[in-house]
Amino acid sequence: MMGAPEFTHRTVLLTEAVAALAIRPDGIYVDCTFGRGGHSRLILSQLGPKGRLIAFDKDPQAIAEAQRISDPRFVIVHEPYAAFDTGLSAQGVTQVDGVLMDLGISSPQIDDGARGFSFRFDAPLDMRMDTTRGQTAAEWLATASETDLTEVIRDYGEERFAKQIASALVKARLENPVTTTGQLAKIVATAVRTREPGQDPATRTFQAIRIHINRELEELSLTLPQILGRLSTGGRLAVIAFHSLEDRIVKRFMANASTADKLPSRLPVRAADIGEAPLKLVGKALRPSEAEVKENPRARSAILRVAERTGAGLFAS
Repeated sequence: MMGAPEFTHRTVLLTEAVAALAIRPDGIYVDCTFGRGGHSRLILSQLGPKGRLIAFDKDPQAIAEAQRISDPRFVIVHEPYAAFDTGLSAQGVTQVDGVLMDLGISSPQIDDGARGFSFRFDAPLDMRMDTTRGQTAAEWLATASETDLTEVIRDYGEERFAKQIASALVKARLENPVTTTGQLAKIVATAVRTREPGQDPATRTFQAIRIHINRELEELSLTLPQILGRLSTGGRLAVIAFHSLEDRIVKRFMANASTADKLPSRLPVRAADIGEAPLKLVGKALRPSEAEVKENPRARSAILRVAERTGAGLFAS
């Protein structure tokens, strides 16, 4: 009997992201997106005997990979990172010294046609990162209203032909259920009149549906304040984003949390009395080198942002 297919994964900004955490050998760290463990393994290599690493992932294949790590300093949690607070509490952890988030979809998920993430394969339309729970893309497409389809494809895919695609999907499902990636790609192709050179007409729609099915932006927005509440003074948050929607959320959160309260200029209040912001930005946003992009083209859109916890009170979002 054949085993599960093997898929390679090149961890993007591996050394840069882990270096940004400024690892303390006896610290407690969190990898919110274990994936295939590239970042986690490098973090573990820099921890001492008293250090700890807690990783989250909702993909069963990632969990299986994590279980191959036999290290008493490491634990894997089969939950989305939105369960950050409850996951840490279950491990008896109140504060951590650093958190890494590598957002979006991984190469093994894209390259495994059976997962339904890619239009390059004709496969069941699943798209769930956690295949053990939740609604599949096919199930959602069967019941979503034309208005909901339009909004998701427009807002999450930044697709200018969202209305036309939604209309085509509703019309097509009256004749046959849309259950495969091939069907979806063909339907989208009939509704998208023009597209950027080198980009498949279905690219934006597939991205939009994947983000919606996995609640990616919602979970990110829910998790960032949880992380801030758990970071110890001097603890680092490093986030790698791959598209503008998630990067916008990260950038806005870090900007807000690194800005002290602003008062009207004429109030008789000294600057020292205003109070320190709970985060401070560390360096400028970092992108992969030309050499990394040449070796791994999927890295080209990545952007790393880093912030450090100050001693100020908790950030109220």
